[in-house]
Amino acid sequence: MAMEKKYVTQEELKQHNKPGDLWISIQGKVYNVTEWVKTHPGGDIPLLSLAGQDATDAFIAFHPGTAWQHLDQFFTGYYLKDFEVSDVSKDYRKLASEFSKLGMFDKKGHTVIYSLLFVTLLFAASVYGVLGSNCFYVHMGAGALLGFAWVQVSYLGHDSGHYNMMTTKGFNQMAQILAGNCLTGISIAWWKWTHNAHHIACNSLDYDPDLQHLPVFAVSTSLFESITSVFYGRELSFDLLCKVFVSFQHYTFYPVMCVARVNLFLQTFLLLLSNRKVPHRALNILGILVFWTWFPLLVSCLPNWTERILFVLVSFAVTSIQHIQFCLNHFSADTYVGAPKGNNWFEKQTAGTIDISCSPWMDWFHGGLQFQLEHHLFPRLPRCQLRKISPLVRDLCKKHDLPYRSFSFYDANVRTIKTLREAAVHARGLTWEAVTIHG
Repeated sequence: MAMEKKYVTQEELKQHNKPGDLWISIQGKVYNVTEWVKTHPGGDIPLLSLAGQDATDAFIAFHPGTAWQHLDQFFTGYYLKDFEVSDVSKDYRKLASEFSKLGMFDKKGHTVIYSLLFVTLLFAASVYGVLGSNCFYVHMGAGALLGFAWVQVSYLGHDSGHYNMMTTKGFNQMAQILAGNCLTGISIAWWKWTHNAHHIACNSLDYDPDLQHLPVFAVSTSLFESITSVFYGRELSFDLLCKVFVSFQHYTFYPVMCVARVNLFLQTFLLLLSNRKVPHRALNILGILVFWTWFPLLVSCLPNWTERILFVLVSFAVTSIQHIQFCLNHFSADTYVGAPKGNNWFEKQTAGTIDISCSPWMDWFHGGLQFQLEHHLFPRLPRCQLRKISPLVRDLCKKHDLPYRSFSFYDANVRTIKTLREAAVHARGLTWEAVTIHG
């Protein structure tokens, strides 16, 4: 005799939405992940953000088929009583299943080997330019090549963070530390912490750290309300200093991007030296020490302090290309306040992302991130597959009357500056009001 199924309602599931009492549902089955959140490979943020909800679409997006077999150990014995699947989710899951059957998640092409060779060539040319020439212009060119090498190696680090780009998990982890910590000085642990949160809560002003740039930038006037960052656990106070900076953000955007790398170095140190649990902390610190050994040594080989400072500034300025692209993909897209919802995964990704249209021969330049929506919907998909699935994603968006926005690099810049300008105008009014009131 079959046992009668036990059910919980969505309202009952919502009660289990905090550390120490954390449940989620996947395809109508309810799982207790209270203890699992402590050792979850993707960190605690994704589970905490979707706690007390159905998380099926997010689970499909971030996990390979082999992950399903591990769910049974967390099964509570309960099923979701009012479980329904929207038409959008049905089509999304069907598409993900088709990609899996075609082996697209495993077909990485030759992107990795080509990228590794290219990055090696760039680094070697930069080092040679510094050590093998006494010419000022060659040294500045070497700085530019180093910056471009950092951009390209960051794409490799991004790839390795989303899927196994190497033959084994061990080699993949080694690639992460090498590409992130050793070569760029940016901790892969910091990147995973913030990037997973960004993917789960795409363009949520209080959950997505990639939109929390006060006091320098504010992409929405909702940030003027001094909302609380759930990610950082502190108030994003919109004080007078913020009002002044934001009032001119459409002018300062590109100059700030030229030195944005400094902030990434700072964020790396803040995380690795914090009390927060950091996976492989010692290995991450070791990798950072490697970077801060070779990079200062390389710079010290330049003949004088003027060239050393300019070399660093040039290398940082070139990386602004990548920082700008990250902003183009999201700053002018739709934003919202509040936690992400598991039942509108597809819709939130389409609303919060913008693609950059380009010719196929420029795909290497953008590292696959020009297909931002495709990447957000299928983050485990190797970048060489993103152009292939783009028409299918576009058709699915059209079918369900959802936005699919793709602009040229120039037009995306125009939209971003317009978004920053609109917020700046409001901030300027508040700044003048504050100055008038307080004398």
